Amino acid sequence: MPAADTVLTGARVHTLDPDRPAAEAVALLDGLIVAVGEEHDVRDLIGPATERIDLAGATLTPGLTDAHSHPVWGIEMASGTDLSHVRDLDQLRAALRTADRTRGWVLGHGLDHNAFGGRPVDRALVEDALAGAPAFLRLYDGHSALASGPALDAAGIVGPRAFAQRSEIVCDRAGRPTGHLVEHAAMDLVGALVPGPSRAERRARLLALLDAMAATGLTGAHVMDLGNGDVPALLSTVEYEGHLPLRLNLAPWCMPGAGAAELEELIELQGLAGRHWRIGGVKFFMDGTVEGGTAWLEHADCHGQGTEAFWPDPRAYARAVATLDAAGVRTATHAIGDAAVRHVLDTVAGLGPGARMRHRIEHIETVPDDQLERFARIGVIASMQPPHAAYTRADHTDEWSRRLGEERAGRAWRCRDLRDAGAVLALGSDWPIADHDARRVLAAARGPLGAASAGPALTGLMALEGMTSHAALAAGEEDVAGRIAVGRRADLTAFAVDPLTAGTDELAEAPIRLTVSGGRITHRAG
Repeated sequence: MPAADTVLTGARVHTLDPDRPAAEAVALLDGLIVAVGEEHDVRDLIGPATERIDLAGATLTPGLTDAHSHPVWGIEMASGTDLSHVRDLDQLRAALRTADRTRGWVLGHGLDHNAFGGRPVDRALVEDALAGAPAFLRLYDGHSALASGPALDAAGIVGPRAFAQRSEIVCDRAGRPTGHLVEHAAMDLVGALVPGPSRAERRARLLALLDAMAATGLTGAHVMDLGNGDVPALLSTVEYEGHLPLRLNLAPWCMPGAGAAELEELIELQGLAGRHWRIGGVKFFMDGTVEGGTAWLEHADCHGQGTEAFWPDPRAYARAVATLDAAGVRTATHAIGDAAVRHVLDTVAGLGPGARMRHRIEHIETVPDDQLERFARIGVIASMQPPHAAYTRADHTDEWSRRLGEERAGRAWRCRDLRDAGAVLALGSDWPIADHDARRVLAAARGPLGAASAGPALTGLMALEGMTSHAALAAGEEDVAGRIAVGRRADLTAFAVDPLTAGTDELAEAPIRLTVSGGRITHRAG
């Protein structure tokens, strides 16, 4: 065998390979793992050009994958002032008074619904702080925004409109738009006018973001969008000029109203790839968000909302999924409410046993007992984001919990219950909705936050599997990734602590000694 490109020694290796669960050394060649064992097992693979790295007791695991992220689209979503630390209206107004202007606009992101203190989201609460500037403020959920009066005027919004998908321009009793825009079609009316970054700025921001993600141990991400359609060209340009720090698996959207031509186009996109990215799957929305009143619930929320699906005809969704499944295309469906989760499970169950482990449900924020075992029985993958629960409170005084009521809020983010019921569980951040830091995803899975804190936590091993072996299953890559074994991809993460046993606070801040994606070192601690 030729000499290895890289040999890692002095490590505590958690391989997640049942045939060899532990090791001390790993050798890499041409982007693959070629040896796993003790130091004497890799000694003969060290040649003059081999880089030998002594990890000095660090814990080496399969490379971490964020199973739900938006690193390209999120660059535009996260433009302007970061409002994620705003806790009330006084803080919001203060932040807006001093916010930078982008070509005359005030842009913001990460705004917590709880900052409104139970009041309806209304531009009248912030207009005085904007001094007449057009403003577009994205709420943290990514499914709603607050637009100022001048922004509404620029978009020609003077009252309610009908949309092909579940979206709303919220108006008061007099028919005046409040500025609260709910779901994508409504938000896009103003969002299309917002000043965006140039192509060069997007490229620079993307690379900076991916470098930062790699520094937290991430080697890959499941990207749940295709941006405005130019993402393949952007990624190809980046790879022409250099390398992507993370391996990206992208899933373009299929929205309500998609017909045969649109579905065929999505099928044809599958497999389009570069060196370190590919299109693999399609993303659907079965509902929106609890705070926005657009989560599809079995019973209405406290405002009488949440009884309708994102697809006006849920049967059309089921037909679209069946068409893609017949073509061998994997799907991921955003489903937060209990009715949405049930409908996706019913849809996949109707496809037959050949659809097992090809379809996944994203988010699953509240789910009743009778649906838990169906994930494993039908073969639907659960994809969840434990950090989302940080926007809720253990005492259920937050907007999410109040809308749902005690019973449904008591079923928040049931990661452990799904694992115990036999489900495959992939974990992610949903950046920019939550911090992309992989260590904090692991910590939140092991120490549930907010409304989820009353439920059981994942073990250290379960959490690690959620970002490695189970994430690989969720992408159909279980034969090439997710474990440290000969022939698998050389995607590796080295922690200064043992992620299986370290306390959650220690894990959330633990230094990452080394990140390797596809055999390339993408982060090395100084």
